[in-house]
Amino acid sequence: MSQPMIYLRVNRVAPGLCARARRVTVADLHENTAHLAYAGLMSPRMRRVTRGNAVGPAITALCRAGDNLMMHRALSLAEPGDVLVVVSQGETSAAQWGDIATRFAIKRGLAGVVVQGSVRDVDAVDQLGFPVWATEVSPAHADKGKLGGVNVPVVCGGVVVRPGDLVAADGDGVIVVERRHAEAVVGGAEGKMRREEDVAARIAGGEMLWNITGSSAAFQRLVAVEFDAAFDDGEAA
Repeated sequence: MSQPMIYLRVNRVAPGLCARARRVTVADLHENTAHLAYAGLMSPRMRRVTRGNAVGPAITALCRAGDNLMMHRALSLAEPGDVLVVVSQGETSAAQWGDIATRFAIKRGLAGVVVQGSVRDVDAVDQLGFPVWATEVSPAHADKGKLGGVNVPVVCGGVVVRPGDLVAADGDGVIVVERRHAEAVVGGAEGKMRREEDVAARIAGGEMLWNITGSSAAFQRLVAVEFDAAFDDGEAA
């Protein structure tokens, strides 16, 4: 970014849609992004480091290496229900997030934070009950003296995050859904959830998962050899 840019306003995904997205999983949402040219599942390196799930509109911070000034500026602009997405450029050992920022975020009503870079104070943050995802954990301190960007598009976990996009995060990982596609993706995820509830009921009723999933039919179309015997490598027991 040649010129630091800070935007004070965000066009957020609708609160009602966020509420619906909270009732489904990241896996449900991901399975309904295949039709999109852009599917925003973050890298598996982005892992949950404290307990809890988070769903909400993205507010973004682009920070220079070793500095979290822009994170603090974005945090000061965040609204209840937002998910703060922080990207640390370059060297990432200096923690972008810790327990003091967490206390303010809870007071502010944020849903969670996603950090490409380091976080610290994870035991304290976990005890506070605030959900955090990050690519690294480090106790190192960050400075506050460099400009970057706030509420600009960022690349986090390998995907583009635009301010106001739908962010959903749970124990499986983090997904970003563009605001313009959120209604269709959430609706599809709700349908998948209902289908899986039906599958669970059929399992409880005694049906074989092998048959329910269509695996049996798929297997029969393939050439496979099955032996009604135990494997024997020729060595005596």
